[in-house]
Amino acid sequence: MNFNLSNLFNKSIFFLLLFLFFSCASKKDIVYYQNIDGANVSQNTVSYEVKIQPDDLLMIIVSAEDPEIASPFNLAVVSIPNPNNIQLATNQQTVQSYLVDRNGNIEFPVIGKLQVGGLTRTEVLQSLKDKIAVYIKNPIINLRIVNFKISLQGEVTLPGTYSINSERVTLIEALSMAKDLTIYGKRNNILIIREINGVKSYNRVDITKADFINSPFYYLAQNDVVYVEPNNTKINAAAVGPNTSVIISAISILISLSVLLFK
Repeated sequence: MNFNLSNLFNKSIFFLLLFLFFSCASKKDIVYYQNIDGANVSQNTVSYEVKIQPDDLLMIIVSAEDPEIASPFNLAVVSIPNPNNIQLATNQQTVQSYLVDRNGNIEFPVIGKLQVGGLTRTEVLQSLKDKIAVYIKNPIINLRIVNFKISLQGEVTLPGTYSINSERVTLIEALSMAKDLTIYGKRNNILIIREINGVKSYNRVDITKADFINSPFYYLAQNDVVYVEPNNTKINAAAVGPNTSVIISAISILISLSVLLFK
């Protein structure tokens, strides 16, 4: 009897230590930019500019020396409803935006249908300047995507959809917005889902390697989805989780019995 209990106790301790050993994460799975000193990392900032996509909302404002000349090229300014007469700190008027249709077109005042889908902001601005210059000398055009957003899912501290004020955001900046990865997130296999012209692509990024900044997915595009999958420790913990209290109780009982029988 004593022999069997002793064996059972020893096996229990062995499996507990084995579980703790394999649950430990190594440095190579956690640390970012591990090979930054010897990596072939470009010293120049990677040039990147987002491309206009269907369902983008564009704010386009045309200006000129004479505001009346530019007026026909701008959408009307609308007021934000304020039924309770609440005093707002910001202006209660806003410029209407252009919705890019599924074919990549917008309807622009005076000019008519304008193809913008698949073009960069610089290319759209140049196209507009060329067309508006027929009517206005040296027009000033401001263009901005007002519904630029990205989504972060999985093993990040604050998953969710984030609106971006600029049109240039890196993967690291996006992860920082979500308060970084949890300790259980796989840093070497981050999935980025991107849709271009209705075609989705699935791409993997390893942020433990410094040269990932040269990746075409270092900069995120509007509507990108970033998914951080759980590592094996989290997956194993999920499987063991419901039985954890039972296992701990059983080991505690075995230890107590062993102390009583072998002291």
